[in-house]
Amino acid sequence: MRGVLLAGGTGSRLHPLTTSTNKHLLPIGGRPMIEWAVEALVRANVTEMIIVTGPEHMDAFRELLDDGSRLAVEHLEFAVQERPGGIAEALGLTESFADGVPIVLMLADNLLERSITDMIEAFERDPSGARLLLCEMDDEHHLRHLGVPVLDESGQIVSIIEKPEDPPSHFAVTGVYCYDPSVYDVVKTLQPSGRGELEITDVNNHYLSRGGVAFDVLQGFWGDAGESLEAYAQVDEFVTLKGANNPA
Repeated sequence: MRGVLLAGGTGSRLHPLTTSTNKHLLPIGGRPMIEWAVEALVRANVTEMIIVTGPEHMDAFRELLDDGSRLAVEHLEFAVQERPGGIAEALGLTESFADGVPIVLMLADNLLERSITDMIEAFERDPSGARLLLCEMDDEHHLRHLGVPVLDESGQIVSIIEKPEDPPSHFAVTGVYCYDPSVYDVVKTLQPSGRGELEITDVNNHYLSRGGVAFDVLQGFWGDAGESLEAYAQVDEFVTLKGANNPA
């Protein structure tokens, strides 16, 4: 498998910290945030990866990461998303890099206490359709700002609702996704949402319509460091104390 790390966006929710830098370059636990995402993939034995970010901070990412060898990356590429056009649009920019190989997509401001190795290995054993990482949570206010799966009586995902006013379950879709190579064909069929972006939830619902979605439920801490200044501080505190990407 190959890894796709998304590190773009305006970072407006972290102003003023992001006034002059990309949020994924901010420190978490004494290291640039992007390094934790790279490490998450490397520890799951995904050592070929591409980082997608905006043009204004591309040089800073290249200077920090170089060829990736310092972090045990075997092959590292970069792609530019000219404007914030959604997660699915950014994914579509990486088709030539994937070159017909299954991929794991990760939002680089998501930090996980536990390694994603088990999830990656499960998808490698059956690399068809999609596989999602869910997190169980009781905070309905937070769920209203996330993608939330609808589950049937057997506990399988029927559909995913983006930012539901009335969350249909206590699970959130985190920023870690595995896809087979057909994901790039799916992206090409998408239409922009009401906010003018290509939505990853539409990709996942397309796979669900084909009956090809498995999932894992996260064990341990999950933090979206780009959600707010408060969330950034909480993630920094947790990672400083306990680290991230630890063995399960």
